[in-house]
Amino acid sequence: MKVLVTGASGFLGGHVAELLSQRGHRVRALVRKTSDRKHLGTLANVELFEGSVEEVERVREAVDGVDAVVHAAGLVKARDPDEFFTVNVGGTSNLVQAARGRGLKRFVFVSSLEACGPSADGRPVAADQENPVTAYGRSKLAAEKVVQSAAHELASVILRPGAIYGPRDGEILEAFKAIQRGLLPLVGDGEAKGTWIYATDCAEACLRAVEADLPASGRTYFVDDGCGPLTLRDMLADAERALGRKALVRASLPVPVFMTVARGIEVFGRLANRPVMLTREKAAMLLMHWVCSSEDTRRDLGWEPKVTWHEGVERAVRWYRDNRWL
Repeated sequence: MKVLVTGASGFLGGHVAELLSQRGHRVRALVRKTSDRKHLGTLANVELFEGSVEEVERVREAVDGVDAVVHAAGLVKARDPDEFFTVNVGGTSNLVQAARGRGLKRFVFVSSLEACGPSADGRPVAADQENPVTAYGRSKLAAEKVVQSAAHELASVILRPGAIYGPRDGEILEAFKAIQRGLLPLVGDGEAKGTWIYATDCAEACLRAVEADLPASGRTYFVDDGCGPLTLRDMLADAERALGRKALVRASLPVPVFMTVARGIEVFGRLANRPVMLTREKAAMLLMHWVCSSEDTRRDLGWEPKVTWHEGVERAVRWYRDNRWL
């Protein structure tokens, strides 16, 4: 099988390309001129195809001759909301238009739990909830609508992962670095809950979404490790355990201070005309519950996560140290 993977030079897309390569499939990796291709260069059966999801003609050429598409590309930080929509919605629309009517086995769109929004009570959100609270989440929900609009002529699956972590992830790495420097990155009361999924397990869900016989096109499926939600406080305690050290400064950062810091970073990004991860929307999001259940996913895709958070955090720390990221 030949599979087009967008975002293959990124975190999750790189794991998807690696898994497909290991299974003997051929991968066409859509990569930008500026993409870091080092990891992809170590994989067998990978064809590098230069272009971006915003380029209509390149997208059409990239889709030509493939059996399936795993669309994992997208912005997670942007200079303004319009940039999120240009890439995350416009790019998805380009791919859908190029893929429809070609008889592909499957079009897998990697969305996000942010598309449906937070849990009000710490219990798993319903699949039909539509309450995104960030520009990123709103762009992902709009992109889902694009995929669903073509479901009658494009066999598609939408995956909504919880927080993805593991080898080559630069986001959670910052929390580990803070602890290693002696500072526990705890905000508020630390009781906000979240669900997690190890990168290789999320990549396996993407591959199962390509291969499985599904009851309907255009359905959404949550992806998590099946172990239930963790509070921020418990997550950081596990990170300390995996690192083998406790942070010296353990005082919680007050929410008003946290929001002020986020506002300052947001203003800096605007003045420097560069995307930043921590905005006021993102800061507020980190104080909410982000909880889902992958029960339907395990049933319909025949998929089962193998790595729990408690094991995965140790694996991640080991990889960071082996590769001198920590």
